Order: sequence, then structure tokens, then C-alpha cells
Amino acid sequence: MYPFVYQALSQRVVFGSGTTGQVGDELARMELTRALVLTTPQQEEIGRQMVTTLGARAAGLFAGAAMHTPIEVTDEALKQIEAVGADCVVSIGGGSTTGLGKAIALRTDLPQIVIPTSYAGSEATPILGETKNGAKTTQRSMKVLPEVIVYDVDLTMSLPAKMTVTSGLNAIAHSVEGLYTQDRNPIISTIAQQGIAALARALPVIHQRPDDAEARSDALYGAWACGTVLGAVGMALHHKICHVLGGSFELPHAETHTVILPHATAYNERAVARELGPVADIFQSESAASGLWSFARRLDAPMTLAELGMKQPDLDRAVEVMMSNPYWNPQPLAEEELRGLLDDAFFGRAPGTSL
Repeated sequence: MYPFVYQALSQRVVFGSGTTGQVGDELARMELTRALVLTTPQQEEIGRQMVTTLGARAAGLFAGAAMHTPIEVTDEALKQIEAVGADCVVSIGGGSTTGLGKAIALRTDLPQIVIPTSYAGSEATPILGETKNGAKTTQRSMKVLPEVIVYDVDLTMSLPAKMTVTSGLNAIAHSVEGLYTQDRNPIISTIAQQGIAALARALPVIHQRPDDAEARSDALYGAWACGTVLGAVGMALHHKICHVLGGSFELPHAETHTVILPHATAYNERAVARELGPVADIFQSESAASGLWSFARRLDAPMTLAELGMKQPDLDRAVEVMMSNPYWNPQPLAEEELRGLLDDAFFGRAPGTSL
């Protein structure tokens, strides 16, 4: 066994069906009485329902959360926090809403309850990514770790199959990198494998039968497991690429993770084939990269950066940004190889083609 350090995170998790009805009880347990409900414009109605559910414990609704957590949106939310005298936030939605709640907590130290409606997994992490002037920065702070997560399988039943696939692959990416990151440990590696396996079982079923409750429960559990991995250990090349493409080029978050994952995995598998062996086994493939690529294709996931809106002339600039402030990575970073990786992802070629 290799030497390791494991730091458990302090977070309460409520998991099941119909658990949204317990949010008021969670607020009462923490003696909180003025909750500002956060959501996106697209999910404003579900935010209004939560305000109704909370009754007198709701201080209002802010339905302005946006992808990549722009600080301008955070500033607007902080004004409403002050205006209504909120003593906590209840974030209901996907990664954008969770990100806004974390950004508020970083600046105010207000408690957070998060109710995920996707499989992003960021609710289980002390990580915040924010965008300012077109650049995305990421930081790790216990101030942004939500105090409570309420997982309600019922809220994911209506998530469209296409969004389910990309959100689930986004979660898988957290665990794939967790298996080989610099500070990996056997506890988190076990959780990572459980998360990948749960989503590998669930996503094909949901792709065919979106209303399958057992598969939805499996997927939500997998998302929590993968998010736990992301919160416990560091990140590497895959996340760096996605942060650059999202923050600097405004590509959609989950879809970008979906496209990049097999290619970043191929880049690093040369150095960490042993650590990635369980991924290859889960997807019954000769390599982790080829298994992930075939899995995404089978689920009709987006396969190219081009279809996400990336422009080919911007690939050189993307590599420049990646190399300017790189994350630790098991395989040394080479500018020409990174450009080849992005070319493969741009055109949808098999992972590793240009390496």
C-alpha cells in the first residue's frame, strides 16, 4: 500500500425520494429562519415551489444563477441577501445554482442547503469556480462546502435524457481523475470506482427509459460518490482543459467535460494505466480512454468541440492559456501534444489519435 493522507469532510447528506419536503426540518435543525432560495431563470418555477414549501422560513427567491458563476451575478445576489436579511441560502438546481450559493458563502459565510436537480456533483465539494473578465479561476475553501445536501430522486425524474447523459459523464470525469491524482488515497479510489460503476449502470437505462426510478436513484448516488471524490482530492489535466474552455471560450460545462474526458484520459493513461485499470474493466474495454469514448457514443453524447461552438482558430489560444498556469498532471505537459489532443476532440477522432 502506498503512503496516503485522507481528510474526511463534514457534511450532512439526506438521500431518498420526496426528501425536498424535509428542507424545512433541516433549516429548523440549524435554527435558520430567513432562507433565500437560489435557482436559474430556467428553473424559476421550481424555486417558487420551494419558497412556498418553506413558508415563513423563506426570505425570497433569486432566480439569476448563471453558468460558470460570473461575479456580476454574485454581486446582484449579495444585494438581495442584504435587502431581505437572509441568514442562509437554499440552492435548488444544477451546478450553476450550486456555484452561486458557494460564491455567496465565500463572501458571507452563510450556511448552505443544496438540492441538486442534475448529476454535477459539485455540491459535495469545497471547490468554487468563478468567472471574471472571461477568465475562470478555481479555489478550494471549506467556507464554500455546503452544510447539507438534500438528494431527492423525484427531482431528477424529469431531467431530459440528453442532459442526464452529459451531466452523468461530467460526474464520471471527477472520479476518473480522482483515481490518479497526486493526493489519491485508497478510500477515495474505492468511492470513485463505486461512482463510475453506478453511473455506467444507470445512464444506458435512462437513455432508453428516462422514467426508470431505480436507474435514476443509481445515477444520483453515483453523482454523489463522484462529487465526494472531487471534493476530497485534487484535479489534473482534464479539469484544467474544461475550466479553460468554459471560462475563456464559454463552452457549456457538462458537454465540454463529456467531449474532453476520453481524450484527456488517453493523454494520461500512458503514465497511469494501472490506476485507470478499473475504468477499463467497468466499461469492458482494452483501455479506459476507449471505453469512455465508446460509452459516450453509445449514449448519443456530443463527441466534438466543434458542435459545442468551439472555433478551430481558438485552439492555439486555448493551449496557451492551459500552459500558462497548469495543474499538476501525471503525464508531463507538452504543447504540441496538447494541441493534438484538442484537435482530436475538435474533430471527434478516437482518443489518442494525435498523441
